[in-house]
Amino acid sequence: MLVIPIKEGENIERALKKFKRKFEKTAVVKELRERQQFTKPSVKRRTEIKKAVYVQGLRRAEEEA
Repeated sequence: MLVIPIKEGENIERALKKFKRKFEKTAVVKELRERQQFTKPSVKRRTEIKKAVYVQGLRRAEEEA
């Protein structure tokens, strides 16, 4: 359960922003979406490798520039 302490006179929108940030860090929505559909371990691995290659290319391009 997420608890966000609110100080006296603090804006409710600021507290809501804190709540949203904490909620994102828990990754509940991400996990829920992953569980909706099964993906084979080999497919997961393949996508992770593709992502790693992409990020590595971006870093290499940044170094050269």
